[in-house]
Amino acid sequence: MITESDMDQVFGALSHSTRRSILDHLREEPGLTVGALAGKYDVSRIAIIAHLRVLEDADLIVSEKDGRSRRLYLNAVPIQRIYDRWLDAYSGSFASRLTSIKYAAEEAAKQEGNS
Repeated sequence: MITESDMDQVFGALSHSTRRSILDHLREEPGLTVGALAGKYDVSRIAIIAHLRVLEDADLIVSEKDGRSRRLYLNAVPIQRIYDRWLDAYSGSFASRLTSIKYAAEEAAKQEGNS
């Protein structure tokens, strides 16, 4: 069970666009090093490390030491716990279908606009 404090940390971590972007990079490239991740942004390495600390405190990333580097991985479990708190199997399936329809409609409109 996820606590209110845990949820506050997760939502707080997800409230910043750079941190959401970091999670996107880690989803796409598991095991990315801190240096490689920092190179993707036009901010200091110190700023990225501060964002990583917030994400680690919310348990949204896991890091492991690899020699002198630190490899980073997305941990989606806290997000799944929040999802599970409010959605049961039926509503989750329903929401997933609605989201698929939304994306299909957006893609069709985009394709129609390009024609």
